[in-house]
Parts: sequence; C-alpha cells; structure tokens
Amino acid sequence: MSQQRRRGHMGGRGMQPTEKAKDFKGSMKKLFRYMGRYKIRFILMFIFAVAGTAFNIAGPKILGKATTELYKGLVAKVNGTGGIDFDKIGMILLWTLGLYLASACFSLIQGFVMTGISNDVTYNLRKDISKKINRLPMKYFESRTNGEILSRVTNDVDTLQMSINQSMTQLITSVTTLIGVFIMMLSINVWMTLAALLILPISMFIINKVMKHSQKYFQAQQEYLGKVNGQVEENFGGHDVVRVFNKEKDVLAEFEHDNQKLYESAWKSQFFSGMMMPIMQFVGNLGYVMVALLGGVFAIKGTIEVGDIQSFFQYIRNFTQPIQQIAQVTNLLQSSAAASERVFEFLEEPEEELQPENPDSIEGLEGNVQFDHVKFGYNPDKIIVHDFSAEVHDGQKIAIVGPTGAGKTTMVKLLMRYYDVNGGSIKVDGHDIRNFNRSNLREMFGMVLQDTWLFSGTIMENIRYGRLDATDEEVIAAAKAAHIHNFIMQQPGGYQMVLDEETSNVSQGQKQLLTIARAILADNKILILDEATSSVDTRTEMQIQKAMDNLMKGRTSFVIAHRLSTIKDADLILVMKDGDIIEQGNHKELLARKGFYADLYNSQFEQKQA
Repeated sequence: MSQQRRRGHMGGRGMQPTEKAKDFKGSMKKLFRYMGRYKIRFILMFIFAVAGTAFNIAGPKILGKATTELYKGLVAKVNGTGGIDFDKIGMILLWTLGLYLASACFSLIQGFVMTGISNDVTYNLRKDISKKINRLPMKYFESRTNGEILSRVTNDVDTLQMSINQSMTQLITSVTTLIGVFIMMLSINVWMTLAALLILPISMFIINKVMKHSQKYFQAQQEYLGKVNGQVEENFGGHDVVRVFNKEKDVLAEFEHDNQKLYESAWKSQFFSGMMMPIMQFVGNLGYVMVALLGGVFAIKGTIEVGDIQSFFQYIRNFTQPIQQIAQVTNLLQSSAAASERVFEFLEEPEEELQPENPDSIEGLEGNVQFDHVKFGYNPDKIIVHDFSAEVHDGQKIAIVGPTGAGKTTMVKLLMRYYDVNGGSIKVDGHDIRNFNRSNLREMFGMVLQDTWLFSGTIMENIRYGRLDATDEEVIAAAKAAHIHNFIMQQPGGYQMVLDEETSNVSQGQKQLLTIARAILADNKILILDEATSSVDTRTEMQIQKAMDNLMKGRTSFVIAHRLSTIKDADLILVMKDGDIIEQGNHKELLARKGFYADLYNSQFEQKQA
C-alpha cells in the first residue's frame, strides 16, 4: 500500500504541525468572498464581540475603586476619623456585576451568531462540492485517489468549520482585549506599563525557541503516526496473506520499529510543548515582581491609589493572555487557509461541457452506432487509439476482445463521452455524440461492470436505483428476468432485506445478478457489459450469461470479455490490439482466418484442457 493511500485513509489529526497554504492571501480572499453573503451577521457578531470584551475590560478598573474605598475606610477607622462605607462599596460591586453580566450576554449572542455562520458556510461548501463532483470530467477522478477527493469533503471542510468558528471570534476579542487593556494600563501608570511590557520580548524569544525545537518532533510524530496507521490497516486487511507466508514476526518487527519512533517523537514534542506553560508562568511572575515593586513605591509617594495596583495586576494577566491567543489564531488561520486553498482548487477545477449550444434530442433514437476513424489519447501527444472504425446496427451484440491495455475500456469511455475523441467521430443514428447534452446521452446507456456497486439499503431499493419511479411489480419482474428472484425470496425479509458490509451471505455472482436486474429495469437503448463474468465461477457464469441474454434482447450491446467462450454468439467481434481494430467478424469467420483472435481463443481452450 502506498504512503499516499495510508494518509488518505488513516492520517491522524490533532497532533499535526500547522499546514501552510501556498498562497495565504489569495486563499483567505476567496474564503472571505465566499462568506460575503453573511456580512450582516458578521457585523452583528463583530459589534457584540467588541461590546462583550469592552465591558469585561472595564471590570478590573471599577473593582479597583472598591479596593481603594475599602483601604481608605480601614485607614480612617485606624486613625479614628471615620469608617468603611459599605453602601458605596456595595454599589461599586453591583455595577461590576452588571458589567460582567452584560459582557456574558453579549459574548453568548456573539457565539450563537458565529456558530450559525460557520455551520452555514460549511453546509454550503459541502453542497457546492457535491454538485461539483457531478460536473467534473472522468479524467479528474482517474488522476487522483479516492482518499484525496474524500478529504476535500470531510477533513478540509471540517478544518474550515473549526477554524472559522474559533479564529474569527478569538481574533476580534484578543485584539480588542489587547488594545483595551493597554489603554487601561497606561491610564493607571506609564512606568508600570513599560515594566510590564519588558516581559513581552522575553516571552516571544522563549516561544520562538521552543517552537523551533518542538516543530520537527511534531512533524516526525505525524509521519510515524501515518506509518503505524497504514501498517494496522494493511495487516488487518491482509492478515490471511500474512499468515499464509508466515510473516507475523516480520510484520511485528516493522510495527515495533515505527511504533517506537512514534513514541519517541510524541514524547519529545509533548515535552517541549509542556515546557511552555511553566516557563511562561515564571517569566510572568518576574513581571509581577517588577510591577509590585514599582506600584509600592508609587503608592507610598501617593502617585497612584492602592486599588489601582490591584487593577493593574489583573490587567497584566489579561494582557499576556490575548498575545498567546493571537499566536494560536495565526496557526488556525494558516490551517484554514491551507484547507480553503484545497477546497477552492477543487471548486475551480474545469468542468465537463454538458450542454452544446443547440443539442440534438435523444427522442426516437435507436441503437445504431458508428465509429468513424476515431483517434484518441489520454494525453494529446500520446495517441493510443490510432484509427478505429466500426459499424454497429440496432439490436446487435458486439463483443470487444483483446489483450490487457488494447483499448477496450477506452472505447466504452469514449462512447459515453467520459472523454472526447481527438480525431474522427462517434455517431448514434447519424448524430455526432458531441452534439448531445452529456447527461441526456448517458440516459441511452446501461452498464454492468466487473466491480459490482450496491449501496446500503434494501434489495428493492438497490434494484429500483435503475429507474426510481418503477413499481414493486416492475422491480420483481426485472429480478425474475435476471434469475435472482428465487434467491431473494429465500432471504430473511425477501426484497426488504438490507444489504450492507455485514451481508456475508450474498456472493459476488448474486451481487452481479442484482446489478443486471437494475440494468434490466432501467431499460436503456444501448448496453455496456464490461467483464461482467470475469470474477465468478463457471456455474455462476452460466447463470449470469442467461440473465445477460435476457438483458440484451432487442438492445444494442457492447460486451467486453476476456473469456472468449462467452461471446461465441456475438453478431460482431472487434479484435483490438494497441488501440486499433486488427480483425472483425463473427466467431466462425475469425477462427477460419487463423489470425490473432484464433490464437487468443485456442490459447484459452488449451488452458481449459490442461
């Protein structure tokens, strides 16, 4: 299994280093442009976030007044000139409580609004991605792994939701707190503020040093986490092969090696991260000592009040916290930029041209197909189909045979316009297929592939997928024509039995018959059967062959087959080699020529005899 696949399926999250976007500014611009539809809610969120933070900032200054009032009352009581004014202190505390309650309400509303925005953004992104998938050309999917495409819908959108919800609010409140607290500190005492600011460069220096050391260990941790997860996936998926070849010790040794590396890198990364808090606390405490000394001196001189010293200590604590939060937000923004870059790259991928200017209608068309000097290459500079010509009449059974890589499946992809030809043309009843709307053209085709595709649902739902408006009676009739009805009726629940990954009593051949029933129900004009019997035994193959004969009655059928015994009755056999048709005719004619087809057939016959 490749490393790419391992990461696509099993990559760990939560302990990875911050991923950076190639174009941070461009990615964030696209994200904000996409979020522009929510600008009114953004303005509301901004107002409530600033208001909630501002009310919270004012609290310590007012509490300081209460402390000053208490101190003055105690001094007056000691000197015998008065006492503590509890009514005034009570009023100050009530004002403070009111401020904090208002701050909490504003923060609650802001959080509610921001959660709605982030959920709406991710909901619409997933919807847009889902629509986009159906408009992308087949070459996009064939050039990327399923895990890579899946991560756009899951991991990247999840990362965006988390970072939008956390980073936007955090950034606004942190910047507001930083500015507000700095102003309040200056209003108390300039020299104490300068003393408090001295701890900032020291803190930044320490953070930078620790981050440099921890980053490489986080990266190593992520790398070995992917390896360990990949090994677990491989070894559990292929444990029978491991046992057959007695490789248990080798597998265990490889796992132990990578697991030990993961342990070491995880320990070191967590150790360096854990150092951050105690070091920062120590530096912060040094700052407190400096401020306490200065505050004591100024209080003795009468420059500031005692309550102001208490307020200042609270502001110092509130001043360092938003700096750390802004550093965290920067990481979150980097992650969201990288995620949005991948999402918008996907949304901006070139789409299939579905609709020509004046599309031809498929109404009344039969199944006559003409390949006229077709040329094609997946890369225009590497042509693999050089000159393909064939005439197919309505209702005929056409077999396409040839060695692996001859171009058999490529011709089917061209017929369904998954790709367009580089030269020549393909016509249906005289109409160039490029003149049809792609989706309308594909309505003419039914397909039965080697790899069966059944979704989690009842047997009835799986067959009805061929034509969603079909009645139960039509579904059952299609199942009977596919020779699968009796098997279905023997199952618990019959047609209502749910098919899922745990359904172990449905064999590969029976699954293939269900897909044939689906194709019979769809009732398309042209059929494509791609290696439909290659992965089943001879007895099941005969059963599937009967079902396919029912399916092909009265329809133009293209059958791709490796087992030449299954296409003896074909009206026309196209023999392909290196992208070209080198022979064509029926079974008897081709055998009589004693050419390439005869060699292929005889080699298979000899293998059976052996």
